[in-house]
This record gives sequence, C-alpha cells and structure tokens, in this order.
Amino acid sequence: MEKIDFLPQDNVIWGRDILADTLGQLHQHGIKKPMLFTVEPLDLLWRNFVAPYLSDCVGTFLDLPPHVPDSAVLQALEACEASGSKSIVAVGGGSVLDAAKAVSHFHQVRHGTYLPIAALPTTLSGSEFSHYFGVTETTHEIKFKRSYAVKQTVPKLVIVDPVLVRGTPRTLLLSSAIKGIDHAVEGMRLVGTDHPHAILAASGVRRFLRVLRKWPANVDTEVAIQRRDVDLDDLLQLQLAAWQCYFFPASVIYGLSHRIGHILGGTYGVPHSVTSCITLAPVIRACSSFYGEKLRIFNDAESGVDAAAQLSAEIEDVVAQLGLPARLRDLEFEHDKLTAVARLLDKYYPREVADLGEDATQKLTDLLERLW
Repeated sequence: MEKIDFLPQDNVIWGRDILADTLGQLHQHGIKKPMLFTVEPLDLLWRNFVAPYLSDCVGTFLDLPPHVPDSAVLQALEACEASGSKSIVAVGGGSVLDAAKAVSHFHQVRHGTYLPIAALPTTLSGSEFSHYFGVTETTHEIKFKRSYAVKQTVPKLVIVDPVLVRGTPRTLLLSSAIKGIDHAVEGMRLVGTDHPHAILAASGVRRFLRVLRKWPANVDTEVAIQRRDVDLDDLLQLQLAAWQCYFFPASVIYGLSHRIGHILGGTYGVPHSVTSCITLAPVIRACSSFYGEKLRIFNDAESGVDAAAQLSAEIEDVVAQLGLPARLRDLEFEHDKLTAVARLLDKYYPREVADLGEDATQKLTDLLERLW
C-alpha cells in the first residue's frame, strides 16, 4: 500500500522578479509582526531586497550558526518573545530555516502557538519545503544533532526568486544542489516507483544535472552570469529542481547518506551541504541491494545494480567537474575520528545502517574508509 502525507504549506510562489511584490502581500499569508531571521553574510541581500518591504518587522536576529546549536535556538526564541513577534521571515539556507522551525516549535511548547514562517531560501537543499529540522545539543560531552519532524513548523509561505541565490557563495550553492539530489535518491528508500515522490524526484534530478553539467569550473555565479555561461533562468531551474526533489517530505524517510551527514555536521562541524558531496555516491553503491530496482527511475539502466552504478558515477562526475569536496580528507577530517562516527551511527541510526545488508557493521566501517 502506498500513500501520501501532506504538509500544511499554504503557498509556494516562484518566478523572476517576484520577491518585492510577494513580500508586500505577507499579511495575506498570515505573516504579521515578523522577526527576520538571517545571517551576516546575507547583509546586502536582506537589507536591499527584503527589509524595505517588511513594514511591520519587529526586529532582526542574526546569530544563527551552522548546524543550529540549541543555545542559538533559545536566544532566538527569547528575542521573539521579547519583541512580541507573531511570525518569522527566514532568509537563508538550511541552518536559518531549521532555526526558524525550531523556534516555532519551542514557541508552541512554551505558549501553545506556532509562529508561522515565510521562507526565502538562499540555497538548494529544499529545507523550506519540509517539516524536518535538526538542533545540535551542545550540553553533552559529545555534541549531537537531534532530528525533529513537526508538521506545523513547515513554512506557510515559500518565495522562490533567482535573486535569492544569485549571491550565494559558489561552493555553498552548488554543494546544496547535491544535497537536493540526496533528498531525491534517499526519498526512494521506502516508496515505490509509481509514488509521486519518485516521479517528481526523477524529474528534479534530471533538471539539476542538466544545469550543473554546464556550470563553469572555479567561477563565481555572478561572473558566470556576466560571461553568459549561465543565466537567471538556470538559477530558477535549480530552485525548481530542489522543490521537485523534496516535494513530498512527509511521505518519505531518508537513509544512510543523510544520517552520516548529520553526524559529520552536528558532531564534527562539517558543512551540512558538503556532506552529500562526500557521502551520496558511495552510499548509493553500498546500498544498491537495498534499493533494488527502484533506482532505475533515475536512468535507463537494465537493472537496479546498473542504475545505482550509473547514478553514483553521474553524481561523482558532477562533484568533480564543479570542484567540490569529494573525500573527508579534502576537508582535513582526521582519520582517527571514523571509529567514533561509526559508533554514533550504530547507536542512533541502526535502521539506516541496516540498509547495508548482512554484516552491516563491517560494511559501515568499509564505507567510512571509502568516504575518507
């Protein structure tokens, strides 16, 4: 039996040059007296393209580090409480959006009401379409990024405009596209090929790869646009690909690539989007038997094993072409930490580790070695 679980996301508005008009209509979407969540590197974006259109904004909160530490969530929640905020406008990537969801959730825990969110995503991982968020618990001896799934925290409104990603640093933008592909592939974990996720995810991956393959190496986005290597429509295609890859997040459960990424990021500080550049292709190969024939949805391979090999090779080729990190050693990750990573995965994510098949513990050790 297949099914779709829907989220209470009211509107997604997309297109070129739609940001200002949509921000001017926030009240119609229930976004009133918002607190603006963003980060300092996006200063020019939010000051020039967002803040002028937030007539009743009650404040700005900028202290939102990567991987959403619990201390930052608490401070942001207290800022919302002190200002009388009734909603959140989140401008940023996955960490900013996760922080907004976490604050909305804990506001409900304290006060009985969620803070509605308007999401203005600046990366391509697709967090704006989901109810999942992670908070890194920092009070223990070993930090751990705990996952939450709270449907009421999904942003009520998502605004997708190429201007939001035009200034995103190259590595962050392009690695987040690989994270988007990760959502598409691991979303197949527990659904069949006739599930709407499969159909849209396959389209999203093709859309991603089509644009990424023509992206110039070692050139910032703005320079690439000026040289006409890519254009704003290409940026919009990447944004729509992220949506297609993550269209039904409440209907899917993600796998080992995501879980390794949670440990690498939350515990060891590896940039969240970069983790999929390192983990996704090797995990596809290692878990090909678990996925069986389902990965054929992404290509024309004759068997599931061939489909996994072809898809993982395509991802590796794009990562290499774009000059993104492909191994943990590229990030100066210490080899002697791999044993602790394996131990945390076995402890917190045994079902995902089991996707490796018989003798999963040894296979996990071998997989982590390949990642390094």
